[in-house]
Amino acid sequence: MKLYTKAELISLIREVSAAGWHKSVKQTKDTRNDGAVGNTLEMLLGLQENNLPIPNVQEWELKGQRSQTRSLVTLKHIEPSPRGAKIVTNLLLPKYGWQHQGAGTKYPASAMSFRLTVSATSYTNRGFRLSLDREEGKLRLIFDKTQADIRDPNIASWLASVRQRTGLGALDPEPYWGLKDLEHEIGAKVKNCFYVVADTKVEDGYEFFRYTKMFILSGFSFDSFLNCIEEGIIFVDFDARTGHNHGTKFRIRQHHWSKLYENVEEICLI
Repeated sequence: MKLYTKAELISLIREVSAAGWHKSVKQTKDTRNDGAVGNTLEMLLGLQENNLPIPNVQEWELKGQRSQTRSLVTLKHIEPSPRGAKIVTNLLLPKYGWQHQGAGTKYPASAMSFRLTVSATSYTNRGFRLSLDREEGKLRLIFDKTQADIRDPNIASWLASVRQRTGLGALDPEPYWGLKDLEHEIGAKVKNCFYVVADTKVEDGYEFFRYTKMFILSGFSFDSFLNCIEEGIIFVDFDARTGHNHGTKFRIRQHHWSKLYENVEEICLI
C-alpha cells in the first residue's frame, strides 16, 4: 500500500479532479453502493481497499460521498457487546427482525431483516433508541414496547410476533458499546480524515464520478463524538438479513464536521 504525506495527497487528489470523470470501480447499475465514491478514489490513488481498524492513508482516513445525496456518512463498523454473544445474528435478527422485502423472490420466503437506524434523541417506530450513560461508561441499545407505533398495522403485527418469539420486556442480553472501547476504535479510525465529494452521472448504465470538493478534517475529539450522539447527529445503523450481517455502523449526518473535528478546511477542486 502506498503512503503519502498530507501535501502529496492533496496534490494527487487535485490531479484526479483535473482529469475529469472517472468510472466507478463498484457495480452501481442495479444497486446503490455508498462506498463507491471513496473506493474509486482509492483505486485512482493506488491504494488497496481495506477494512482494517487502522487509517488507510498513513494517519489519515479517506472517505467519499456523492454531492447530491442525503445519506449518512459511515465513520466505523463496530459490533455491539457482549461480542461473544453475536448480538445482531443471535438476538436482534431472529427475535426482533421482520420479513425481508426480498423474501420469496431474491431470498428464501423465510428470510428475515433487521435494518434499523437508531439515535439517542428519539425512538424508532419499532421502539428502539440509543441511551448514552457516561457514568456507567456505556452506549446502550434499548427497546420499549410502548414506543412502537401500533397505529401502523405492519408494526402492530410485528410487535405481536416479537411477543410470541421472545416477549416484550427489555433486550436480554442488552446490547451496548463500552465508551473506552469506542474511544479507542473510533479515535484510531477517524482521528484525521479527508472527506471528498463527487458529482455523478450515468452513461450506458455505468456511474461516473468527478471529484469537486474536499474537506480536511483534523483534531478529532471523543467528547465531541459523544456530544454528537446526544444531539442526534451520530446514529447507529444495523443492516442484517438471514444469512448475512452487513455490519453495524456508526454514521454521522453530513455537514456537521465542525462538531466532531476542531479543524475543518474546505478545498474546492474545480
